[in-house]
Amino acid sequence: MQVKARLRIHGKVQGVFFRQSAREKARELGLSGWVKNMPDGTVEALAAGPENVVNELINWCGHGPAYARVDKVDVQISQIEESDSEPVPDGPFQIV
Repeated sequence: MQVKARLRIHGKVQGVFFRQSAREKARELGLSGWVKNMPDGTVEALAAGPENVVNELINWCGHGPAYARVDKVDVQISQIEESDSEPVPDGPFQIV
């Protein structure tokens, strides 16, 4: 089943190469989507692909790269539908 997951990662996740590392991991897994820093100090990501593969990225985000300290990951997963109001990302995972 194809799903999309919106993640909000809390903790020391900015200034520790979290976005770059997440992009590398997502591309390694073959996912599409994006990752970005948020003004409140969190990192937000949207990943799309097979459910089991998206779950691998979610698990990785639970610890992140070496210098990150992840306190919490908020996750919203939904099945990809033709009538989605939010477009599904297409192409390689990007930093935005």
